[in-house]
Amino acid sequence: MTLRNNSMTTRCRERETAPYLTVAAGFVRALLELAVAKGASRQALVARAGIEPADLHDRDNRVAFAKYIALMRAGKELCNDPALALHFGEAVDMSEMTVVGMTGGSPTATMDDDVAQLNRYAPLAIEVGGGNDRFQLARIDGQIWIVDDRPHPNDFPEITESFFARAVCGMRRWFGDNDFVKAIHVTHAEPSYRAEYDRIFPVPVVFGSDKNALRLSDDAWPTFKTAFPVAGYTSGVLTAHAEALLEKLESSKSIRGRVESLLIPILHTGDANIDSIARKLGLSRQTLFRKLRAEGVTFEKVLDELRHQMALHYLNGRKTSVNETAYLVGFSDPAAFSRAFKRWTGSSPRMLRAMSP
Repeated sequence: MTLRNNSMTTRCRERETAPYLTVAAGFVRALLELAVAKGASRQALVARAGIEPADLHDRDNRVAFAKYIALMRAGKELCNDPALALHFGEAVDMSEMTVVGMTGGSPTATMDDDVAQLNRYAPLAIEVGGGNDRFQLARIDGQIWIVDDRPHPNDFPEITESFFARAVCGMRRWFGDNDFVKAIHVTHAEPSYRAEYDRIFPVPVVFGSDKNALRLSDDAWPTFKTAFPVAGYTSGVLTAHAEALLEKLESSKSIRGRVESLLIPILHTGDANIDSIARKLGLSRQTLFRKLRAEGVTFEKVLDELRHQMALHYLNGRKTSVNETAYLVGFSDPAAFSRAFKRWTGSSPRMLRAMSP
């Protein structure tokens, strides 16, 4: 049993931080509304993703990345639309979901400056982890490429699909038929809905590439800069708002975030209790209790929500069985895990596991 448990822990180790990344509520709300418009049940979508509708009222709120993944996959199934991520990018502009789509760069900024700004504000839309800049400006054999260098892209290729579709369709909305994008490379395999790629992207698409990237024409960037002159006051206000949101996002990684990061590697050990975490933080039990209470949570609530998010992460990723998931999130009894999962989502873990694509 010890060897099997060690194997399960090792298999999931490299993905264990994903449940603590977040997405702008505006992103989640827009995806939810699109799926409902395509015929999915709002109630079923919310339950399957573990979303609190009240959390979506303010588009600047944050929603767990694991819930966004669960919503996307539930939407694909309930809408009977495996290309939902492509259609999400095609239909919904970034400016409708987050301030990131409205901030502009300086008219005198270089391409490198603008990519740096994109990297600064991109986490306000969706955090992808990794610690490095997500977007890279690459000049290869005289060609200009914008590379999405996020870690483990094939775990959730829907991010690639929606981002590239949003970028290409956004250019089309502003400039009409254009050839600013010359080619698209993606690291995931060719899907069954290849025809939708051909419809949305009127350029060569290479699947199974070594990069997720858009190749731009030489005149794309100068055209963008000319077409979108920055109004100083408006840009300044939006940038100030974006900076305030960044500060809030960073500060949210406070004592709760520290507790969660310490719980991640020990959930399966049976040592996930307030005393052990307080010791790791160099705090007394009472001090940790007070600090969490000041943030509006208890240790028990943090632990319970953490288990919920990780369970969705593992089951939606189809990398573990229900029993393995129960072990990884700290349940020695699979029946107890099933009861907790039904309390979290309204359905059984085996049903969710069976429905995940």
